[in-house]
Parts: sequence; structure tokens; C-alpha cells
Amino acid sequence: MEIGERPWGKYEVLAESDGYKVKRITVLPSGRLSLQSHEHRAEHWVVVTGTAKITVDDGVSFKQPGESVYIPLGAIHRLENEAEEGMVLIEVQTGTYLGEDDIKRYEDIYGR
Repeated sequence: MEIGERPWGKYEVLAESDGYKVKRITVLPSGRLSLQSHEHRAEHWVVVTGTAKITVDDGVSFKQPGESVYIPLGAIHRLENEAEEGMVLIEVQTGTYLGEDDIKRYEDIYGR
């Protein structure tokens, strides 16, 4: 299983095949992923534990366990955890290319 450590937490690849990838994403307290978009993939996020603050284009929402959001191809988005405990979600990526380098960053508190 592929595991990626990041300043905001980690991801674990649970399943992968042509056209899709499934990850478990753990975001540490006060963790904030970069404001980003993808050229080759869309994403569907389902919150498992904690509360996710999710930005998609001009909208911001808060999702609880069992709730989900769809991130269309090319949408500018961000995932944040403003709580004092960790947050976990399942991410399903679909698209023609699912590499970690398909990220265009607009803003990143970690300087990446």
C-alpha cells in the first residue's frame, strides 16, 4: 500500500486501477491542504471522522461523517481541518491520469 506523508497529515492508497484511485486521507488538527486544481481528474470526498472544511471554487461548506462532496475536473478546491482532533475522509479519484504531480497549486501555507 502506498503511503504519503505530508505536512498536513498523510494519505494511503487503498485501491487503484485504470481510471480510478481510492485513498484514505488523514488531516491533522489545523491541517490545511493547498488551494489546488487538477487537469486530469475529478474527486469525490466522503468524510469518515471529524469535520471537513471544504472549498470548491467560490463556495465553502462544512461536512460531517457520512456527508460527501464532488470536486469536478478543473475546480479550484481545498480541504481543511479546523478542529482539535484529526479528520479522515475517503477520496475517490476518477480520470485519465491520477499521478501525484497533477496538482496546480494556487496557495500553500507549507511553501510547496
